[in-house]
Amino acid sequence: MGVNFKMVAITLQGLEEVLSNELKQLGAQDVKAGVRMVEFVGDEGFMYKANLYLRTAIRILKPIIKFKVKNEDDLYKNLLKIRWEKYLDVHGTFATKGTNQYSGITSNTHYLALKTKDAIADYFMAKHDARPDVDIKHPDLKVNVHIDRYGFCTVSLDSSGDSLHKRGYRMNTNLAPINEVLAAGLVLLSGYDGEENFIDPMCGSATILIEAAMVACNIPANINRKEFAFEKWKDYDENLFFAIQDSLIKKIRDPKCKIMGFDKAPSAVRKANENIASANLEEFIGVHHINFFNSKKEVFGPTTILFNPPYGERLKLDNIEGFYKSIGDTLKHHYHNSSAWFITSDIEALKHVGLKTSRRIAIKNSDLDCKFVKYEIYEGSKKAKKNDY
Repeated sequence: MGVNFKMVAITLQGLEEVLSNELKQLGAQDVKAGVRMVEFVGDEGFMYKANLYLRTAIRILKPIIKFKVKNEDDLYKNLLKIRWEKYLDVHGTFATKGTNQYSGITSNTHYLALKTKDAIADYFMAKHDARPDVDIKHPDLKVNVHIDRYGFCTVSLDSSGDSLHKRGYRMNTNLAPINEVLAAGLVLLSGYDGEENFIDPMCGSATILIEAAMVACNIPANINRKEFAFEKWKDYDENLFFAIQDSLIKKIRDPKCKIMGFDKAPSAVRKANENIASANLEEFIGVHHINFFNSKKEVFGPTTILFNPPYGERLKLDNIEGFYKSIGDTLKHHYHNSSAWFITSDIEALKHVGLKTSRRIAIKNSDLDCKFVKYEIYEGSKKAKKNDY
């Protein structure tokens, strides 16, 4: 067993509990959910595993020091005290990122990142008469500085690099594609675990379908990623990383259900199939050129239906009320024995679905405040004209 240390997983607003559950199931210790983040404890191998496996994390940070600051000068002096050669060679490269909630320091995040960069460069110049270069795209070390509203500054190393929503499988997208982390979060929030059929009736470029299939097959979310930031760290253990990766691959399973998507646009079907092939999931997902409003359920047994219909500024519709009414009518008449979920920011349009929601979860899609709603479609749902608004 390696030495345990605290880590922070960053996530989207509304997915904190989902990510906490993921971490607990993966074996994390001392899991504590916050706002858009979850703290946990694990060793180096667990850090590799978290980056590889977690579906709802955007990045995994490893805090190295925490101190109180009063102003910019205070921040600079404290950053100079860190022994940076532990993490970075003098001829290496680095990048900095800053976030601040404290009123005593400028809220300009670019300035905060610049101040951090200056401190690291000046540290090396004073000790080695040379300094590492800044490389925004592919640095050897990504340093994250966060100052909370009480003036406590946490300096962390970013173990992920590029945001973990960049899974590595998406080759083509349609207009307003859903973020992979959000798609995975919706699948997990719906309770889907691969035990029943899954349909995305407006599948677009197939992001939700791919994330659902990865859940059903227990495929690590980031198995297709080309690199993680920790692979450039001075203490990176390649043998340990490959051992962790192999152990996760051995737990992949074949799904027990049908996973399928529909789209009325031939171009969307083509892009969906290209992305599914890129994720190596062709044998598990079928995509069909079908208009959902002309469809009916053709699979036996319980089915999870999850889709991301047009709403808000994302995609404009001329008759949004009629569109949502058609969704409700199609579900009522043709999709018995199903749980239907969808995400929308158009709360008014929801009133026209004509079905009673059994769950409503607040969630963010980019800057949009959304609701993720569930409808239970029983045999008798045709009669359920009343809704809960």
